[in-house]
Amino acid sequence: MALTSSRVRAVNAVFDTGSFAAAARKLGVSQPAVAQLVRDLEAAFAVALFDRHGQSLIATPLCRRLHAATSRMQAIEADAMAILAQRDELTGGEIRIGLGNAMPGMALIAAFRNLYPKIRINIEIGSWSAIMAAVVDQRVDVAVLPEVPQDNRFRREPCVQQRVVAICHPFHDLSRESRVSALSLMQYPLVFRTRDSATQRVVDRAFRAVNLRATPAIVVNTREGMLEAVANRLGVGFVWEHGSSRIDRIAKVAIAEIEGETPEYIFSLAGKRGKLVELFYLARSLSRSADGADILSAP
Repeated sequence: MALTSSRVRAVNAVFDTGSFAAAARKLGVSQPAVAQLVRDLEAAFAVALFDRHGQSLIATPLCRRLHAATSRMQAIEADAMAILAQRDELTGGEIRIGLGNAMPGMALIAAFRNLYPKIRINIEIGSWSAIMAAVVDQRVDVAVLPEVPQDNRFRREPCVQQRVVAICHPFHDLSRESRVSALSLMQYPLVFRTRDSATQRVVDRAFRAVNLRATPAIVVNTREGMLEAVANRLGVGFVWEHGSSRIDRIAKVAIAEIEGETPEYIFSLAGKRGKLVELFYLARSLSRSADGADILSAP
């Protein structure tokens, strides 16, 4: 390939320093080697990257655009090298992670685990309020939740967008529908979460928006309880669309009153720092599979 990393580094070093000699000192190679790499790139694409004025080199407009683009590439390369270097260094330690939904948190943990297999991971799974309390009380180092408040106490970064959907048994009449209204849901036995659930708050808002007061047939305090109740045909329930990878005995149906998606966040206390916490935040960018698919958005 004509556009090799060594040629790009040589061009950028000359751009940054203004001469072949200074670029050679920066890169730790000989001056003729730098000059040859630049000439080779210019010849390969039949372009001029620098105007020569005696001992001075002035970047052409084309070179300035190339530098702007390739500098970002070099920064990403440097970050990747740092991550790979840390993989060898991180042979011990522990990180405590809180999850409201099994997904996308488990996908992030899988990406982190693949990079740092020797780090011990402790996972606490609970309701929205329980995980919020775990972060505030520092029982966990970092967590993944929807509807994290914009609060100076927290550092938060969005990792996926998702919405709440209705779920039913695959043999349920509703399973044949792609979309259902809140009014139509009223005709079925409903399974609700307790009030400390972010899922339930979204569901309550949807019913209130059309002036309906829904009375549940069953109330459960965990997501697993919700999934089991629906799988055993006890009623129609509600979950975050990508909140679980479970697909057996569960059918998902969009709700007309819940069209908008809600961000799910990686978050921690604003002052919570440390190598492992920082690397977990990086797991978002590392969670793409080799073919480019985003495993956080997989159904």
